[in-house]
Amino acid sequence: MKHLMTYPVLIPLALILGMAPFVPEPHLVEKFRMLSAGTLTRPIDIFDLLWHAWPLALLGFKAGRDLGRRFSGGKEQ
Repeated sequence: MKHLMTYPVLIPLALILGMAPFVPEPHLVEKFRMLSAGTLTRPIDIFDLLWHAWPLALLGFKAGRDLGRRFSGGKEQ
């Protein structure tokens, strides 16, 4: 499980799942547009937003944690 939390796995996963389907527009773009317009109300749309955004959130969390450790001089686990 630990090897799944590496950048070579997380970056492609975030790009592929975050941008799928590529045509006519990525789901994350569509769902964020719906969220900003206030039309993201159906449960399936909320689930879809969470499903496509979780790898990006995980990548952001890992990058923030790693940068924090680098700047604070902490040891990497």
